Amino acid sequence: MRMCIAGRTEGYADGMTIQVAVKLPDELVAELDRLVAAGSFASRSQAIRSGLEAVVAGRHREQIDLRYREAMTRLPETDEEIAEATRLAIDSINDEPWERWW
Repeated sequence: MRMCIAGRTEGYADGMTIQVAVKLPDELVAELDRLVAAGSFASRSQAIRSGLEAVVAGRHREQIDLRYREAMTRLPETDEEIAEATRLAIDSINDEPWERWW
């Protein structure tokens, strides 16, 4: 069994992969195979890796949102800051060359 030391698995260089065995229901494997057959992913591994990366990224965004919410609760924007942000938003909309888009 390999040991994980400071976030790295002993014996593995940076960028190497580790194989992880998982058990999946037949229906999920069938859907996975349909995705691969349709060309959405090159392999089962790529599809599973992509899904896991999406879950990890989602959790990361949730943590950022939580920290932002906590910070805004501790130190909310002042009325002056909100008024200035509103003014800047209106100015940027008014400065937009809308005629170029129509």
